[in-house]
Amino acid sequence: MTSIDSLEQIAETLESEGYVSDPAVSMSLFLALKMRRPLFLEGAPGVGKTEIGRVVSRAFQTELIRLQCYEGLDIHHALYEWNYPRQLLRLQAGQKEDFGSIYSAEYLLKRPLLQAIDPQRESSPVLLIDEVDRADEEFESFLLELLSDFQVTIPELGSIRATHRPIVILTSNRTREIHDALKRRCIYCWIDYPSMQKELAIVSMRVPALSERVRTQVVRFVQRLRHEDLLKPPGIAETLDWAEALLHLGIAELDTDTIRQTLGVVLKNRDDISVVSGLLDDETWVAQAG
Repeated sequence: MTSIDSLEQIAETLESEGYVSDPAVSMSLFLALKMRRPLFLEGAPGVGKTEIGRVVSRAFQTELIRLQCYEGLDIHHALYEWNYPRQLLRLQAGQKEDFGSIYSAEYLLKRPLLQAIDPQRESSPVLLIDEVDRADEEFESFLLELLSDFQVTIPELGSIRATHRPIVILTSNRTREIHDALKRRCIYCWIDYPSMQKELAIVSMRVPALSERVRTQVVRFVQRLRHEDLLKPPGIAETLDWAEALLHLGIAELDTDTIRQTLGVVLKNRDDISVVSGLLDDETWVAQAG
């Protein structure tokens, strides 16, 4: 796909790439692409935010450049660094007059943000800025400036501006509030946990070999878990992992013993496993969950 002509085309594209969307997500993506604005996806971990970046990259047959944010992320680690070992070797092997030449493109290490706006690109990449809420506010301010002009200045080389503007997707798990100034630059979309029907469609698409009965039991049980007081409720990724695990085990009927033995696939926290193990002792709860 090289262009987007309609909202229906977005929905069809997402489905063809194995992503079960909903009207809100399709509309937000359509508007972000047509208006050439970053798409800001916010929601709980595991609801499919990152996957949208991968889907768009595949659909446009273009490179996916992912910047994984973390606390203390330095701007230079996200933008560029100089290859100091190579520069030092050049100085040791050359003359003093070589000092200026070591600050050239040959010695520049391009990190994700600079890769995305590289003027030598022949097409627009997808720039996925993942979990921006984990980065510091200083980095958030820098992003605000970059996403305004898609241009940066490297003191030794001058200004670098994107020839082909990247398709930008930001995700946040909402561990902290993102400043309104950054959100206003974007098309915003909140992605919640899927409904029973939508999650069942996702599992059916991604793990079709699993029997319909077990797929339904898996989704119903995970949906019930999300209503419990868990530290880390399971996301769609955990649902899919559990469905695949049960397929490998040849499970034809999901029972309490199987659930106990495979809880480590769907839950990733010891306290949560203890809570659910206790709930499994309650026959009434199990009957409602299954």
